Amino acid sequence: MPASILGETDHLLEAAVIRKKATSLDCPSCGSAHVAQVLGDNGGISYVCTACGHSWS
Repeated sequence: MPASILGETDHLLEAAVIRKKATSLDCPSCGSAHVAQVLGDNGGISYVCTACGHSWS
């Protein structure tokens, strides 16, 4: 048993960092993580960077 609550939560913090890296989407133009998912004209999914305005599919 860990001596403190911090020892108990270390594995949760590590899992959160790994999950964030696996699911984050960065703009290929500027590298910002401020990306919105939008529906395209043909019903497909596109992405728009809210920092620089770059869009891609």
